[in-house]
This record gives sequence, structure tokens and C-alpha cells, in this order.
Amino acid sequence: MNYYVYLIISKRNNSYISYVGYTNNIKKRINMHNESKGAKFTRGNKWKLIYKETYNSKISAMKAEYKLKKNHKLRNKIKNNYLYK
Repeated sequence: MNYYVYLIISKRNNSYISYVGYTNNIKKRINMHNESKGAKFTRGNKWKLIYKETYNSKISAMKAEYKLKKNHKLRNKIKNNYLYK
């Protein structure tokens, strides 16, 4: 089974916020975020998927998610590449 690490963004108060997560069903997970049934932080916003990476195991995906969540430089780089291309 494949697992995905993803980065989604939403506009809030004239700036863009981002959220990182992992899942085994990317479409269902993004729909949950947009229906305010995802993580508490994501409720009430419309989210757009801007980055995803595929992993063969849940453990690999969880490790990659943790690294991306903590690495704000990389998150901002991905976000800026999306916003300013």
C-alpha cells in the first residue's frame, strides 16, 4: 500500500498558511480537510494540494512528514515555488 506526504495551502488574512500531513488516500483526505472534518487546524478553510510525495510504507511516510513539518525553510520554498511560478 502506498502512503503520501502532502502539503496543502489556504489563504487566511491576506497571507497563505500551510499544513503538512500523511495519508494512504490523498483525494479522500483533501476532501475531509475541505469539509472541515480533517485536522482541527484546517477547519473552516478551503485547501489546495500543492505538493505530494509517495512512500511504500507508513513508517517512511511518517518520518518524512515529521521532517517536512519541522523544516519551515523547505515548506516555504515549496509554497513560494507554487505561488510565484
